Amino acid sequence: MTDQAPPVPASAPDDGSSARDGGASLRAGVTVIAVLLVLAALWFARELVAPLALAVVLVVIVHPIRHPLERRGWPRWAATTVVIAVAYLILAVLAALLVFAGVEFADLVVDVVDELQAAVASVAAWLASVGLGEQLADATASALDPSALLDLAQGLGGWLLGFLTAAFFVLAYVIFMAADAARYRRAERAFGAGIRPRLDRIRALNSSVRRYYVVNASFGAIVAVIDGLALWALGIPIPAVWAILAFVTNFIPNIGFVLGLIPPAVLAFVVGGVPLLLVVIAVYSVVNVVLQVLVQPKFVSDAVDLSLTLSFFSVVFWTFVIGPLGAILSIPLTLAAREALLADRDGWLRWLSGNAAISSPPVSPPEPLDQDSPAG
Repeated sequence: MTDQAPPVPASAPDDGSSARDGGASLRAGVTVIAVLLVLAALWFARELVAPLALAVVLVVIVHPIRHPLERRGWPRWAATTVVIAVAYLILAVLAALLVFAGVEFADLVVDVVDELQAAVASVAAWLASVGLGEQLADATASALDPSALLDLAQGLGGWLLGFLTAAFFVLAYVIFMAADAARYRRAERAFGAGIRPRLDRIRALNSSVRRYYVVNASFGAIVAVIDGLALWALGIPIPAVWAILAFVTNFIPNIGFVLGLIPPAVLAFVVGGVPLLLVVIAVYSVVNVVLQVLVQPKFVSDAVDLSLTLSFFSVVFWTFVIGPLGAILSIPLTLAAREALLADRDGWLRWLSGNAAISSPPVSPPEPLDQDSPAG
């Protein structure tokens, strides 16, 4: 009986799927490496990138002013000048508010050093009395150490120098980008009708950014006025500074309310003890929960189709990449990154990020967009 070799199964014909899979994996790997290199470059150049991002947002917000002026016959250079002037006015108002808040805070720290030391001593003694241990008491005392606040107040000079340097770049960027925005309307004539879908996405992105900041500025102003008046009625020192802080932190998604609450709450504890601390926390909680949690999201959701998880992560991520300004610019930066990375290729990834337009069509027709330029 002769041994017979087992039959060799016939190999399936190669239809090229393995090559395609290998090519897709290679492209995915190259994309990941490219993204990491871009993020590393942004981190190293954050002192230049952060002012650039702020300037881009400012130009996007004020650019629509150009269109009614040009329709009335204004020359292009005059309309550009108005756009630049309005952007500079916004920067001037913000700078004045920040400088005022910084000076008032520095004076306050000097005035309440004795009260703060007494409050720190009482907190440390209470922690030790309830058996939380000396280490926790020491940690709390060091966190509330008046010398740390004094160092912060004395470091306002260095902060102001950095602020002025960043402001210089912002002012320059605004001029260049406002001038360049006037020529974007010629993109379709230069590249043909095939570029129209991309221009439409840019217009939609810019419109979303504008609506987001208009809504946040409106609700931030309401929150700031209510919080400031409440703090003034409760006798909390420099309520105007804490109102400014509430307005600024309203632009930080999810955690802005907490950041705006901590300083006035600590000050309330210093000047009035635990009862006043609880009152301030209650007032802030009622005002901010009603406006920022229950009302504001209904107006923001149409402009920002991002999941809550992604919104929170974007604050941490962009703050790490470009610094503190990244917390305020986190939403438009995330929207721009989503458009650049996902575009129209990965609908399910866009849906996971919170874009509701992927899963369900809009109930009403979208807001008409200005067709003159991508910035419109």
